[in-house]
Amino acid sequence: MSQTTIAPHTQKPLVTRTYPSQSELDSIIARSAEAQKKWKSIPLDERIAIATKFTDEFQNLSNEIVPELTAQMGRPIKQSPGEIRGLLERSKYMISIAKSALADVELKDTDKEGFRRFIKRVPLGVVLVIAPWNFPYLTSINSVLPAIIAGNSVLLKPSPQTPLTAELLLKAFTAAGLPQDVLQVVHLSPELTAHAVAHSLVNFVSFTGSVANGSTVEKQAVASSSFKGVALELGGKDPAYVRPDADLDYTAAELVDGAFFNSGQSCCAVERIYVHESRYDEFVSKFVDIAKGYKLGDPTDESTNLGPVISLASAERIRKQVKDAVAAGAKPLISEDLFPVAKEGTAFVAPQVLVDVDHSMDVMMEETFGPVVGIMKVKSDEEAVKLMNDSPYGLTASVWTNAAKNSESEAAFQNLADQIETGTVFLNRCDYLDPALSWTGVKNSGRGVSLSKFGYDQLTRAKSIHMKIAT
Repeated sequence: MSQTTIAPHTQKPLVTRTYPSQSELDSIIARSAEAQKKWKSIPLDERIAIATKFTDEFQNLSNEIVPELTAQMGRPIKQSPGEIRGLLERSKYMISIAKSALADVELKDTDKEGFRRFIKRVPLGVVLVIAPWNFPYLTSINSVLPAIIAGNSVLLKPSPQTPLTAELLLKAFTAAGLPQDVLQVVHLSPELTAHAVAHSLVNFVSFTGSVANGSTVEKQAVASSSFKGVALELGGKDPAYVRPDADLDYTAAELVDGAFFNSGQSCCAVERIYVHESRYDEFVSKFVDIAKGYKLGDPTDESTNLGPVISLASAERIRKQVKDAVAAGAKPLISEDLFPVAKEGTAFVAPQVLVDVDHSMDVMMEETFGPVVGIMKVKSDEEAVKLMNDSPYGLTASVWTNAAKNSESEAAFQNLADQIETGTVFLNRCDYLDPALSWTGVKNSGRGVSLSKFGYDQLTRAKSIHMKIAT
């Protein structure tokens, strides 16, 4: 059996990869387990040196990475280099904190005479990373790099839409001197993925993707014969709240980008916006004017800033969500005539702004994963936070207010941040992962942590050492 990647903008086959047999997969996993036993004994400084060299080797592949990424998932080629920059930023930060994050926790201050106690962080073993297509390098590196530095081996299963991304990561790690089989790329069918998740030699699974698939992975792990950890980074329906004193020129531009970058195909894309009634009309006008200026088209064209969505099925689902909202009373503010390439039967979807929306509509409650946003008017902070929390998801949220000029606005933000039910709350920015902060979600956005010190904690276990030296 095999998989074939279809380029979103051409709908033509791009690359085909053959799946291993189940016995071949068992052999791959066994090799990973054997490689991990040797790798964990390599001093941390040497593992860090290889990780550092990896960043150089990855950057050297830029000329391959950019066009291949655009071809596989349709992101405008002018924007694809951003994923390289993001990977390097995250990698370098995680490398910089590796020693402190993985250091022994000494208890000298409370040790009794003749005793020594400390807590080590030790690797889990074989880590299976199941990566998505929307930001394949960024989502992969969140787990792959710290897992390797911590002494684990990694099986990296990329999305069938972006198989070449994992292969280029492996190429860079190999050039950096990573020993054979510490990182292996596996292209797997759903059935083989289930087999890998449940395999007794796989000690931890890191999954990024949809709620439905994440739920399936969790059940497969629980049903296996061995206990293992599962990290789930799932969907979002991320809200933004524009307060009365927000700088609307800045805020509108940032939120358009937060909603439409990568054609809205980001787990932390802004998909619903609540605007204080005193600024609502002005904000909507500015937002729509900016959105109308986008150029939807061939992602290989340097002037394009909005590419296709990932597939025909995705495009059809997004269009249906908009049509259903309009049928229920929503008002679309952008004419599709401005984007003639956005035709039925293609993966090109015109950006859309919907007003007169409410929470009875799927467009305000269910993940869209496309260039569509709904905007609602609110009367107060209290109404805004109630609506922001009225969601099955909880990945990120953003609040837009002039904290620089108004100290009471910063205090209001802090109050809102305490009430908002998400893993991350932004002030005056959105759709960005800071590697020093934990990346985590609540509700149906998943569980577990990547990046920051806590990202290392997830990929290691505590081992207590209790020594009675004097007998």
